[in-house]
Amino acid sequence: MRKAKKNNVVSTQETLSLTRIRPKITWFWFLLPSSIIMVVFFFIPVILTLLISGTNMSTTTGLTGYQWVGFANYKNLLNYPDTFRKLWLTIRYVFLTLVLFNIGLALLISLITTHIPKKAGAFFRAIWLLPRITPVVIYTFMWQILAAAPPHGIINTLIFEPLGLSTTNLIPQYPFFFIVVVNGFIGTSFGMIIFTSAIESIRKDIMVSSLVDGASTLQRIRYIILPQLRWPLLFATTYQTLSLLTSYEQILVLTGGNFGTEVWALWAFNLALNNYYGNFQYGIGSTIATMLVLIGLILSTVYMRFFKFDELVQEPKIDVL
Repeated sequence: MRKAKKNNVVSTQETLSLTRIRPKITWFWFLLPSSIIMVVFFFIPVILTLLISGTNMSTTTGLTGYQWVGFANYKNLLNYPDTFRKLWLTIRYVFLTLVLFNIGLALLISLITTHIPKKAGAFFRAIWLLPRITPVVIYTFMWQILAAAPPHGIINTLIFEPLGLSTTNLIPQYPFFFIVVVNGFIGTSFGMIIFTSAIESIRKDIMVSSLVDGASTLQRIRYIILPQLRWPLLFATTYQTLSLLTSYEQILVLTGGNFGTEVWALWAFNLALNNYYGNFQYGIGSTIATMLVLIGLILSTVYMRFFKFDELVQEPKIDVL
């Protein structure tokens, strides 16, 4: 009996020791799949892009006959006559799309739809998801039809013709306006989801107390809702900026980069993978892509300073139950 009890005690101690060890190892297996994906599809491509940017690799050199040129591609990029014009175009495109649509309109829709009956708010939010869930080619072709000349162009037929205005194809006339609007309607849905979720998660007793205290809707938005949206605003602003810097699909389908709409991401794609003459310049294309990564890192750091990231990650001094 004593031996059996002793064995039971030993087995219990072994079980307890195993349960103490397992939690320390379990996290590794949970993080392993995502870590592999990040390394294979993010870190390795970034390193390869950085290395290729230091070479003269192209279709003429092949994958074996290239030479290491160091920072020559970066110097050539700075001396290229259209570099800063396309950079200024990219900055304007990212800034206006971000401020007017991805953050501004998204926040406005979230505030409005959370202050009306729930079913009506859910219905309007579902409508705003349509641009995002529609395939890029179909969505962009829809805008081409909307902006086309009569009799197919809906905008010209319904608006410009009755006003006696010129009814030509609008995309060549206002290319920058259309690339901002087309991309903005897609990005609005992402911010709308983030901001709506954040607003809905605010404690109900705080919202009700503000109404009892006589706060108006605008006062409640200004003093209660907006101060609690710093985290979502930081995330949405950073994510959407990086997305706009590197996205070019809608512009490629809408204008092909013509009419002065070739942003840096599309420029890198055309040089490296879409050259009409078949001379794909992988080195200079990778250089532009690397510069976009650096610009994204700089802007992310600026956003963290602006939204006071250090204060956001601090633990509260007093726990509110």
